[in-house]
Amino acid sequence: MNKTELVSAVAEKAGLTKADAASAVDAVFDTVQAELKNGGDVRLAGFGAFTVSHREASKGRNPSTGAEVDIPARNVPKFTAGKGLKDAVNS
Repeated sequence: MNKTELVSAVAEKAGLTKADAASAVDAVFDTVQAELKNGGDVRLAGFGAFTVSHREASKGRNPSTGAEVDIPARNVPKFTAGKGLKDAVNS
């Protein structure tokens, strides 16, 4: 399912126009992104949690030349599925 299909499904289930559903979906994505950018997390009971994980700087190798390269430290987004989502997928 891509974003257009998600907007259509939300519009149908919530009884909204596609424009209103698109605004709602965009607002959810923007809010999650802003919270993660500020170092927070978003926990949705029964669905899962969006968090930020820190990766330390490390050394890697260029596979074609074998030269060592520095990989900088960075923050990466992480999603952990909740029990409700896991149960829904496995039933």
